[in-house]
Amino acid sequence: MKGIKERLEQDLLAAVSRLRQMDGAVALEEAPGPIGSADGDEFDEAQEIVRREIGFATRELLVERVHRLQVALDRLRDGDYGTCVECGEAIAPARLRALPEVQTCVRCQDRIERLGRRLEEVEAEVGSEVGSVEDDD
Repeated sequence: MKGIKERLEQDLLAAVSRLRQMDGAVALEEAPGPIGSADGDEFDEAQEIVRREIGFATRELLVERVHRLQVALDRLRDGDYGTCVECGEAIAPARLRALPEVQTCVRCQDRIERLGRRLEEVEAEVGSEVGSVEDDD
């Protein structure tokens, strides 16, 4: 378990370091002023907007990873690390080596993802039905 703890701590430090670097870059980018340069065209402005959106999405993913790594360290400290939070079964060692912050076994993760896809399909169906009812009004 010592090797796992070291890996989780290293991954956590790396993710936090990357977040700090990104926050510094975001602070510089968000200085007052227009997007792009004064002589830039719409294409340049669109590229800048896309670049910022990608940066925000990347930052969000890093924040989520930091949280998962911290939870994994807490679970390790509490003696729950390596146990699926859904079914209580042991998570395969190969899965933990690949994704040390994972909290679910493959079977439960598959079930969660399938349920998520079904929910998205139902939401899409309901959304299209609502749209057609509004069109009829």
